[in-house]
Amino acid sequence: MSEKLNIFWFRRDLRLEDNVGFCKALHGKHRVMPIFIFDKKILDELPEDDGRVSFIFENVQKIRQQLQEHDSSIAVYHGEPLEIFKKVVKEHEIENVITNHDYEPYARERDKEIGEFLSKNNIGFHTFKDQVIFEKDEIVKDDGDPYVVYTPYMKKWKSNFNAEKQLKSFDPSKVMSNLIEHSRLPNLSLSDMGFRKSSIKVPDYTVSSQLIDNYKKTRNFPAKDGTSHLGPHLRFGTVSIRRMMARAIESKDEVFWQELIWREFFMQILFHYPETVHNAFRKKYDRISWRNNESEFEKWKEGKTGYPLVDAGMRQLNATGYMHNRVRMLVASFLCKHLLIDWRWGEAYFAEKLLDYEQASNVGNWQWASGSGVDAAPYFRIFNPTTQIEKFDKEKKYIKTWVEEYGTNSYPEKIVDHKEARERALSTYKEAVS
Repeated sequence: MSEKLNIFWFRRDLRLEDNVGFCKALHGKHRVMPIFIFDKKILDELPEDDGRVSFIFENVQKIRQQLQEHDSSIAVYHGEPLEIFKKVVKEHEIENVITNHDYEPYARERDKEIGEFLSKNNIGFHTFKDQVIFEKDEIVKDDGDPYVVYTPYMKKWKSNFNAEKQLKSFDPSKVMSNLIEHSRLPNLSLSDMGFRKSSIKVPDYTVSSQLIDNYKKTRNFPAKDGTSHLGPHLRFGTVSIRRMMARAIESKDEVFWQELIWREFFMQILFHYPETVHNAFRKKYDRISWRNNESEFEKWKEGKTGYPLVDAGMRQLNATGYMHNRVRMLVASFLCKHLLIDWRWGEAYFAEKLLDYEQASNVGNWQWASGSGVDAAPYFRIFNPTTQIEKFDKEKKYIKTWVEEYGTNSYPEKIVDHKEARERALSTYKEAVS
């Protein structure tokens, strides 16, 4: 009779150290076989040189190398997760499947389906909290309802936070011997899955004391390198949120800390209101008569609107898979208010391009920009894309970096007049929401 195994399923937690589910699996009574599944349902929507797929692939291979140092490995699959589990259950005697929670609507549906399949086969399915400090119903109002405004959520988050309890680290080093011994576990190349290595690379993150202490002063200026680039690393779990939160709370300046709390605020919103992926949180905003002009949308995507800060942001996104946070607010507002194009169009484009794309934050921020979301900007708040240059890129360093033809005859004309667009947006919104 073959040896009974526990499986640890890596997903949004691509690291061995301080990984809750991985540690829990290693403390079980059966040896652990680590696996990773490149989900066909997700990958089939992506271009063959997608930077995120390359990043995930590199980190899965890094995990493979680290596990080989402990005479073990990781089984790497490509397909639909349920079909992969059917195959794995046939090939091995599995006692439990262990993984970390995922809160996105597709992931919850997938896990429900897999949990039901495993249950029918008398296999346990256990998931743990790993990618957030607080989740689901852990930070709610006194009556049990979820918070839909950030500031009271943030205050309750902080009042419930206990560093000793919430930042406890999970060290796998003493139980690595509980991994299965290295056998011929399946592996894949990018080309096996129809992908190739992307020229767009995920930058390393920075959480130095200097960056965190100066974050409030530098984070709004896109020409300065004042942001951490943590986004993709938190999204795919190549760093532990507990370690990053520990770094954040060392500083007297709480702005960086509060940005990490925003991430959890949007995650709990998506958990409680999964319909907001497609529908406005404030339902009356779904009555807006969007113009949805396709040629204007193309110009926005290409960074050819004639508004330099908007164009610089879109060109940075297209070239690098990243856009400065301050500029994200401007380009989103411009699309929804100046062009009256549905926020869902912009959200989908960011989902395609952003290396740090995280559904909860992306949907939350796009709904914020359009006025339709939780804690959103009022609809009559419309950024002036020209005065924003004076505030945040006065010397035009950021603009000149990304818009090479700026100041020449080659630079495109404005596709819309700010004053006229503002008035049009105000009347269109007012008609829909009043």
